[in-house]
Amino acid sequence: MRRSSLSLLTLALGVFGIITTEMGIVGVLPQVAARLDVSTSTAGLLVGSFAFVVAALGPFMTLAASRIDRRTVLAATMAVFAVSNAVYALTAHFEVMLAFRVIPALVHPVFFSVALAAAVRLAPASDPARAAARVFAGVTVGFAFGVPVTSYLAGHVTLQAAFWFGAAVNLAACIGILCFLPAMPADERLSYRAQLGVLRSPGMWWSLLSVVCVFAAMFSVYGYFAEYLGAVTAMNESWVSAMLLVFGIVMIFGNFAFAALLRSGVVRTVLAYPVLCLAVFALVFALGPRFAPMIVVVPLWAAVHSGGLIVCQTWLGRDARDAPEFGNALFVSFSNLGITVGTAVGGWTLASFGARLLPWTGAAFALAALVAVLARLALAKRAQERIGAEIGEPAPAR
Repeated sequence: MRRSSLSLLTLALGVFGIITTEMGIVGVLPQVAARLDVSTSTAGLLVGSFAFVVAALGPFMTLAASRIDRRTVLAATMAVFAVSNAVYALTAHFEVMLAFRVIPALVHPVFFSVALAAAVRLAPASDPARAAARVFAGVTVGFAFGVPVTSYLAGHVTLQAAFWFGAAVNLAACIGILCFLPAMPADERLSYRAQLGVLRSPGMWWSLLSVVCVFAAMFSVYGYFAEYLGAVTAMNESWVSAMLLVFGIVMIFGNFAFAALLRSGVVRTVLAYPVLCLAVFALVFALGPRFAPMIVVVPLWAAVHSGGLIVCQTWLGRDARDAPEFGNALFVSFSNLGITVGTAVGGWTLASFGARLLPWTGAAFALAALVAVLARLALAKRAQERIGAEIGEPAPAR
């Protein structure tokens, strides 16, 4: 039993290391830009390129690794992330750093997919969901502590120290996986033929569009968090690190709050989410230049931001009930496509108009997400009315 707990803890550490690597760079983007001698908007490609690779190749990389022992896949992934962080610490060339953002992005979705399957396999038969939840607690803990610790080390020690921290975490997870996880030969290779059938539904494509727009809204602004607070709010590195810590901690609790809202009503919560994004981006814009009010706005921003993952995953899952695994792969891909689009458009806004207008980029994407959700609901209503007409019954009153 203890070995099983250590295995799950190690997988959670691996998830923490991946999130720290993927998103930790958000808090140190200005320092990275200065070290590599590029603009902040160009440095933003280090965030967007990672997400683009995950979006484009995630399902295919997961399929390619489906016949390899799970422990080997997990340990190899952690080794790749450890080496990549070491390269970040050592290089002063943008092209090299960009290449080593792409390489770990190739195996990022593989780790998430395999770690979830491994957690369920290691858990007692009566409680697989709890085991999976413990593993993916590493996501919110990564936002809560991995990102701000990276920012703190960059601001108070050196940028290299921040990346060596990431390398150490991923190396520790690699060693833990090799020590505590049993060998887990792969099951049969997954076939996508039947699962691809979910893509025949027009509703699925509206749901996927809403996921892209929600994540674009989130990351077109959050992707330049440090730049915004530094340039607009005039916070120094210590304050930015503190705000990142607050942001991450609030996300842990906000995630559970949105889970409760979804249990009480999925459609209401999904409709409300883009509206909440619009409201919080309006606050960020209106109060951005004011130091004290922004200290209050950042936790509100974090609370809304925290809901994006679970809200979108739940919404998309409704259209992928017949192929939940493929649905998860689509969620990973299209959420990262949203991050790619958001950081790219946010970078363009930053370069063209300055950090002050970044919240309006997020607001525009949030509005597009609301339109996509409404279109999906309208499509479902028409389908329900058509079915009712075919069986000679009126559509249910709404």
